[in-house]
Amino acid sequence: MLAVPFGAAQAAANAPKGSLVIIGGNLQADNAEVWQRIVQLAGGPGARLAVLPSAAADPAPVGAAIVERFRAYGADAFLVPLAVKLADSDYRQVADDPQLAEAVRSAGGVFFAGGDQARITQALVRPDGSRSAVLEAVWELYRNGGVVAGNSAGAAIMSSTMFYAPGPVFSALRGGVTDGREIAPGLGFIGDDVFVDQHFLVRGRFARMIPAMLKKGYKFGLGIDENTAMVVDSRRQVEIVGHRGALLVDLRRATTDASHGGFNVANAMISYLDKGDRYDLASHTFIPSQAKAGGKLDGRAVQMAQPVFSADILARNALVELMENLINNRRSEAIGIATSGRNSPLPELGFQFTFSKTRDSVGYASAALQSYSILNMRLDIRPLDIGQSLLQKN
Repeated sequence: MLAVPFGAAQAAANAPKGSLVIIGGNLQADNAEVWQRIVQLAGGPGARLAVLPSAAADPAPVGAAIVERFRAYGADAFLVPLAVKLADSDYRQVADDPQLAEAVRSAGGVFFAGGDQARITQALVRPDGSRSAVLEAVWELYRNGGVVAGNSAGAAIMSSTMFYAPGPVFSALRGGVTDGREIAPGLGFIGDDVFVDQHFLVRGRFARMIPAMLKKGYKFGLGIDENTAMVVDSRRQVEIVGHRGALLVDLRRATTDASHGGFNVANAMISYLDKGDRYDLASHTFIPSQAKAGGKLDGRAVQMAQPVFSADILARNALVELMENLINNRRSEAIGIATSGRNSPLPELGFQFTFSKTRDSVGYASAALQSYSILNMRLDIRPLDIGQSLLQKN
């Protein structure tokens, strides 16, 4: 029998036994699959579930509405009145209230509402960086098998680094990201090795995730789309549930060239995980949904051969549409362009996104709904002086 190193055994023993439900924002009231999964993971019908509206601009009504929603789905939900914006309340005192902390600790789950993620960390983390009593109670709940769920801002806090006060997506490409401004510490429930972002495909946010990952040394990133959730269990297996899907960014083999001006990256790998798909963060293996189990695409049978191009790769869902068109095409490469906008004066800096199929690229399709899962597409990004290119042509 092989001996298990003490450090590894201790880490496994201390690993949280609970689950995460990371929702990409805009969670709809009728998305029963996501709401019911949270209730189920909290203990099923009648489970106690703490709702923290800490991120909300108007936390009282937001929190009350979420409590009622969970009650409609069978949970015994209750409001945790802890928020920077809550009127007539000292949030620092509330965050260290022992009775409130005990109520959270004894619940089966916690739900962080959407809004501004900076308000969550401000409310739950003490000025010296230590955990408040309520935050420590959330961690105890998670370590002991409870579920920690979050929507939008509540998803952003799941990684150890989060977007804090970001500008437009294009600005992260052009100007980079800075600690304490665009990015800041999150609460780290998913661990220190995976970066999480939300509203991902609808808002083209993959382009801001990659600079942030490179800045902080992350090798893996998960971006979840709206009205969709990633359920992460204690074995670190991810399941996609809800409306659409998530993007997996793998930078293990990525490189940058400091000798070239402007942001650039080569050999990043991206995958689109559709609803029902599973991905193991420990072994980095993929399991397609049951609807796609027999739907692995045969590249030899592909008929389309027209060029694949996007003039605005940061547009709503443009990334996934381009990936789908490329995986169904005899061509091996596609191009996407990002610019700062039509009204910018020339010469204008843009970026070229080159997507390439490799020998590891795989696609799966479901026959019924014609939805796709796409694995291991290479992505290279380089600056593109659009204004200068146009002037040369003229």
